[in-house]
Amino acid sequence: MMKTYEEHQKLLTRDCDLNGRWRVSAILESMQEAAGAHSFLLGCGRDELIRNNIVWVLSRCEIHMDRYPRIGETVTVSTFPMPTRICFFPRYYIFTDERGETIGKAGTLWLLLDTKTRRMLPPGDVARLIPDNRDLTVPMNLPATVGQLQGEEFVSEYTPVYTDMDINGHVNNTRYADWLCNALGIETMKQYEPESVILNYNHEVLPEHRVVLHRVMKDRQFRLTGYLGDTIAFDIGGSLRERK
Repeated sequence: MMKTYEEHQKLLTRDCDLNGRWRVSAILESMQEAAGAHSFLLGCGRDELIRNNIVWVLSRCEIHMDRYPRIGETVTVSTFPMPTRICFFPRYYIFTDERGETIGKAGTLWLLLDTKTRRMLPPGDVARLIPDNRDLTVPMNLPATVGQLQGEEFVSEYTPVYTDMDINGHVNNTRYADWLCNALGIETMKQYEPESVILNYNHEVLPEHRVVLHRVMKDRQFRLTGYLGDTIAFDIGGSLRERK
């Protein structure tokens, strides 16, 4: 059984932002694809699960980047799962550059979703396909919950568009990172870069939903919360640092 999995990726212009650095949403895309490829090799990929009306969905994610590589650099994305926690499937990632130096890390919690009922499922038979990786050292703790941040709120509304949607019929987990960067604004993203990002996905966002976004910034901390009525659909928090 393949305990770990890695992919090598040369960063192209499509992967990078206006600063020429690896875009946060593109990091999430690479994580998603690596997890999908590893799951396929383990026998619990999308093609296998969808036959039983099951898909993987991301519940939490936490990313810490020491350095954002530039266009043309090759990065290695290494990933491995850990034993299930109740209904959650933990999976970790380590990002290294061409010199083999670690430039970032991430932790995620995945769930199984019934595509007909849109409800979460217990791990069941899928858990037995996950390798026993208890001998591996995790690069960080399990993803955290987004903390409170007091400050002036900027409120806006957003209706998901075609490019936000994925094959599961809801807003893809990677798109929320773009929503965050857009909410922070061009001038902020020119001067600063996310040192850490925590994403909590609480409720799927569908094409007909209207999302009310609440953004708070204090010093170099940020929080972006998306509401569907009184329900928090997602919460994103983290910190910024000056670009070098």
